[in-house]
Amino acid sequence: MAGAPPTAQVLYVWLKLEWRGPNANNNGKLRLSVRQAADRMGVARDTAARAFHELQAKGFIVMTERACLGIEGAARSPAFEITELPLPHGGGREGRKLFKDWRPGQDFPVMRAGANNPEGRNGKAKPCHENQDGTVIKIRTNGT
Repeated sequence: MAGAPPTAQVLYVWLKLEWRGPNANNNGKLRLSVRQAADRMGVARDTAARAFHELQAKGFIVMTERACLGIEGAARSPAFEITELPLPHGGGREGRKLFKDWRPGQDFPVMRAGANNPEGRNGKAKPCHENQDGTVIKIRTNGT
């Protein structure tokens, strides 16, 4: 993991601590949110998010499930696979080790956590205004 930022290296250790070992293999379903990671590492959430991004881009982890907020409000963190470790039903004793194929300028795809309910379905939130550069509120003055 030489060359990776220190926060990414520390995050990798925290993710590996979520693994239950080869007999109760939960690789691919390792759950750790950005907020949890930031608390454990003692850094800001943006710093923890950059560490997740770095690990994904270099092939050390892959997001297998996005975060979600259930109907009852029970949130679930995203799930990750550590590519160094075997998957539970992968049939092999080794992981995919995608990091071995990483080259400078050839990052792996990074899945970003999307906003929960971005379109405001079910009347729970207002629609998300993506990439709009216009004014949010029009101000009226006397004479207009």
